[in-house]
Amino acid sequence: MKIVIIEDEKVTARDLAQTITQLYPEAEIEAILGTVKESVSYFRETTNADLIFSDIQLGDGLSFEIFSRVEITVPVIFCTAFDEYALNAFKANGIDYILKPFTSATVNTAVKKYLSFREKFADNRPKYEFLEEIFVSKKSLDPGSILVFYKDRILPVAISQIAFFYLNKGLVQLTTFDLKSYTVNKNMEELSKITGPLFFRTNRQFLVNRKAVQDASSYLSRKLSVNLTVPTKETVTISKEKVSQFLEWLTQTGS
Repeated sequence: MKIVIIEDEKVTARDLAQTITQLYPEAEIEAILGTVKESVSYFRETTNADLIFSDIQLGDGLSFEIFSRVEITVPVIFCTAFDEYALNAFKANGIDYILKPFTSATVNTAVKKYLSFREKFADNRPKYEFLEEIFVSKKSLDPGSILVFYKDRILPVAISQIAFFYLNKGLVQLTTFDLKSYTVNKNMEELSKITGPLFFRTNRQFLVNRKAVQDASSYLSRKLSVNLTVPTKETVTISKEKVSQFLEWLTQTGS
C-alpha cells in the first residue's frame, strides 16, 4: 500500500507518516507534499499511490484545487482541523476523514474503511468539486466550533462566542464573551486558519475576535493599544508593521 501525504505542517506530516507505518508496516510513504503547487506538479508525473491523506487548507490554498487541476483517481482521506466542516459531504461521497489532532485509532479506522471499499472505488469516484463547494459555503456561513478540555470532558465552543485566544507559557487558552476560559489543544497558527477573517493575530500572544474590539489608541513606538470588551491579563498591542492591516480588518463585515 503506497501512500502520499499532503500536509503543510511538517511535524503533523511526520507524525501521520509514523502512525501509518506503525499501524501498517507494509505501507510505503511515497511522498510528503506541502503545498497545492507542489502537489499539482507531483501528480502531473507518474505516481503509483494507492491512497492519499490530504489536509484541506494548505498555505497556498485549499487542497481541492489539486484535484480540480489534475485528474486523480486515487481515493483520499481528508485530514481536517475544521471540526464539522463538510464532513457529511465526505461521508456521502465515500471518502473518510480524520479530525486533527488525529490518533492511532482514527487513522486506523480510516484506513480500514479504505481497504474495505477499494475494489469498488473506481466505479464510485468522488466529486471533489462538490466537496469544495460544500466546504467553502459551510465555512463562510458557519464559523464552526473549537473543541476544549474542561475537567474530564471535551466540549465544543462556538467560534462566534469566543472573544480571544491567549498564549501563555506555551499553553493556549480561549475566553468567551461571557467570561468563561478553557484550554485549547491547538497552536495559534492552527487557530488562525480555523477562525478565518473573523479573528486577527494582533501579536504573538493574542488572536482576537473583531466583535470583541471596543477601540484602539496610540501606544509606544507608533504601536496601537487595543481595548476589548472582555478583560485581558495583558495589554493587547499591534506592532507598527501591522497597524494598516489591522485597521483594514476592522472595517470588514461578516465572518
